[in-house]
Amino acid sequence: MKRLIAPIAAGGAALLAAAPAFAQTAAAAAPVVPTAEMVNKGDVAWMLFSSALVLMMSVPALALFYGGLVRAKNMLSVLMQVLTIVCVASLVWVGWGYSMAFTNGGALNSFVGGFSKMFLKGVDATTFAATFTNGVYLPELVFVIFQMTFACITPALIVGAFAERVKFTPLIIFTVIWLTLVYFPMAHMVWYWPGPDFQPGLPDDHGLLWGWGALDFAGGTVVHINAGIAGLAGCIVLGKRHGYKSEPMPPHSLVMTMIGASLLWIGWFGFNAGSNLEANAVTAVAFINTFVATAAAGVVWAVIEQIVHKKPSLLGGATGVVAGLVAITPAAGFAHPGTSIVLGAVASIVCFFFVTTVKNKFGYDDTLDVFGVHCVGGIVGAIGTGIVAAPSLGGQGVFDYNVLPAAFDASTYSIATQVWTQVKAVAFTLLYSGLISFVLFFVIDKVMGLRPSLEVEVEGLDINEHGERAYNL
Repeated sequence: MKRLIAPIAAGGAALLAAAPAFAQTAAAAAPVVPTAEMVNKGDVAWMLFSSALVLMMSVPALALFYGGLVRAKNMLSVLMQVLTIVCVASLVWVGWGYSMAFTNGGALNSFVGGFSKMFLKGVDATTFAATFTNGVYLPELVFVIFQMTFACITPALIVGAFAERVKFTPLIIFTVIWLTLVYFPMAHMVWYWPGPDFQPGLPDDHGLLWGWGALDFAGGTVVHINAGIAGLAGCIVLGKRHGYKSEPMPPHSLVMTMIGASLLWIGWFGFNAGSNLEANAVTAVAFINTFVATAAAGVVWAVIEQIVHKKPSLLGGATGVVAGLVAITPAAGFAHPGTSIVLGAVASIVCFFFVTTVKNKFGYDDTLDVFGVHCVGGIVGAIGTGIVAAPSLGGQGVFDYNVLPAAFDASTYSIATQVWTQVKAVAFTLLYSGLISFVLFFVIDKVMGLRPSLEVEVEGLDINEHGERAYNL
């Protein structure tokens, strides 16, 4: 979702459409009214297909990946949590999320958008979204749909951090509030830039992190670090599972976990390559980088386990694959395949260390390693983006863009400067999401109670929360 779209006002309003020279030099261009003939049908087809792939990442992929990792008595609870979060998030997105993420928020525009397009007011089949990249236009609803799938999967990722010990209803309430206070503002701060609905006199017509020059092609900060640190906050507030470290808690079906991980990998091509917002050579850059970084991470994790434990496990291989997918996300359209392999390998090593060593040392019960894989892998990927995007290392996609973060200058690229920008973006995301998420979990826990009784937790959430079991054998 890197080359951000700023939606055009409804009903065929006149807007400033840029030729390539405008995008690069900011010279004035004559106003035009976009028409259906200006839309490339191939781009539309690719973006709708990518949206379906990203939806598949949540249900069934993430649901099966998480479901296989928990004990059988809690599998349905995880499936229901993921499924319901996707349903609720999509409705919230249409209600006010799209408007908060991708419209001008006036005096608060550095941090969040406004409410001018609540319930998709003014958005229909006649409105368009301009990428301002070589005159590329999309129907606005296509962009709404694609971004909606990102809003659906991000809160669904969080639940893995405290799986097997959270009540259903308070979790869904948390999801609605978290999307509103954390996800939508983060999406705005990273991906909102001054577009054709810009009104002179409004201050800072771009998101805060975009203004810093932070690069995030498909959601390293917005999705993975954001969800990962929220998951850590949740598992700390809820505490450890009953019997954690004193009784065995093995995954009940690694077969399902493997199926889920495989579907995640396939869906991630829509997640990353779709974030180019059109079908061209940069899309292929993001596609192959997603492929090889993931492969490298899976291999490296297996090798580490062979060295450390003398046996490479399927669980480890699947975890390594996800770590690679996470790490390449912010760099997918910027890196060379060679440096993508290195980035995936490094992320696998770092995540392995956090999952096997850091978690044990500090004693927090991150059930499915959401923090250790998504947050840590996202940090590695976000900071690493500043390195792999460098032209001296074969960085390529970024230099084909006409729309880049405000402070970014490809002609004077400095690895040190860009890495520092990436570090600031990572630190901001950790503080913003971590603090608000912790407060939300804490308040909801005090008001409603997030955790079920000991009796319910021991018997399992499936039968107590949902009145059914995954398996009737």
